[in-house]
Amino acid sequence: MLDAEETVRALPVWRGAISVAPLKGGVSNASFKVEDSSGVYVARVGHDYPFHQVNRNREAIAARAAFQCGLSPETIYAQDGVMVMRFLEARTFGEADVRDHVRDCIALVAKTHRDMARHITGQGAIFWVFQILRDYGARLTAQKHRLAAQVPKWMTAVDQLEEAQVPLPIVFGHHDLLPTNFIHDGTRLWLIDWEYGAFGTAMFDLANLASNNSFDRKTEDNMLAAYFGHEPLTSMQRAFYAMKTASALREAMWGMISELYLKAPGVDYIAYTAEYLSRFDRIHAAFDDEFVRS
Repeated sequence: MLDAEETVRALPVWRGAISVAPLKGGVSNASFKVEDSSGVYVARVGHDYPFHQVNRNREAIAARAAFQCGLSPETIYAQDGVMVMRFLEARTFGEADVRDHVRDCIALVAKTHRDMARHITGQGAIFWVFQILRDYGARLTAQKHRLAAQVPKWMTAVDQLEEAQVPLPIVFGHHDLLPTNFIHDGTRLWLIDWEYGAFGTAMFDLANLASNNSFDRKTEDNMLAAYFGHEPLTSMQRAFYAMKTASALREAMWGMISELYLKAPGVDYIAYTAEYLSRFDRIHAAFDDEFVRS
C-alpha cells in the first residue's frame, strides 16, 4: 500500500499540492482519493494480471468508452498500471441495493451491450467464461493449490454447462457485476471497473448479475423477459442457469487463483473462495435438478 501511494503521489497529472487518502473495497487493487487544485479524483494502482487475463491497456480503452457512453466517470490518466478517474461522491451498492434497484442495474447492463462496442478502439478482447475456467483449472493443478484435487470434477461441470449454451449475438460486456461495481450519486446509477470488459454474449452479464447479487427466481425470469423482449424459451432458461452456475464457479476459482498471486490489504481470499464455492454448489445442484435430471 505504501509503494502504491508513493506511485500515486509521483504521477505527473496533479496540479499544486495534493492530499491522498486510501479507499477501501478493492479486492485486487489499491485505490486512493486524491485532491489537487483542479478537483477530486480516484487513483487506482494495479498492474497486468495474466493469471486473471487482465490487461490494463484494454481496461483503459473500455473505461474511456464507458465514459463516452455515459456509464462511468471520466478517465483522465492511464499508464504503467495506474488509472486516474474523476471522483464521484457516491454510495457503493451491496447486494440488497442491486435487488432494490434491479431495473436501473439491468438498464445499465443493456446500455453497455447496446452502445459500448462502437467506442472500442485498439486491440479487442474476448471473454468466454468456459475458457477462463479451464485456464484457472490448469493453473490450480500446476501450482498444486490446496483444492487442486477437485479440479477434474469442476472441469466436467464446465463441459456440461458450456454445452447448454445457445447462439446469441456478440456484444461488449462488463463481466464483473459485483454489487460494489454499481455506485449511486443520489441522482443516478453508475457502472465502474472495466478490468474484464470484453466482447462476448449477453448471457454471462445477465447470469453474473443474478449470481453475484442473489436474485430469486421471479427476479431472474423478469430480467430475462425484459432484456430479450419476450418470455424465455426453455432452452434459453437452461442456458441462463448453466451460465449462472459457471459464473459462481468462476468467482470461486478467481478467489483460488488470487490466493496464489495476490495480496490486497484486508482481503481474505480463502473466505472469498468458500463463499462462492458454496454458491456454486447450491446453484449447480438446482440446475441439475431442473434441467438435467428432470
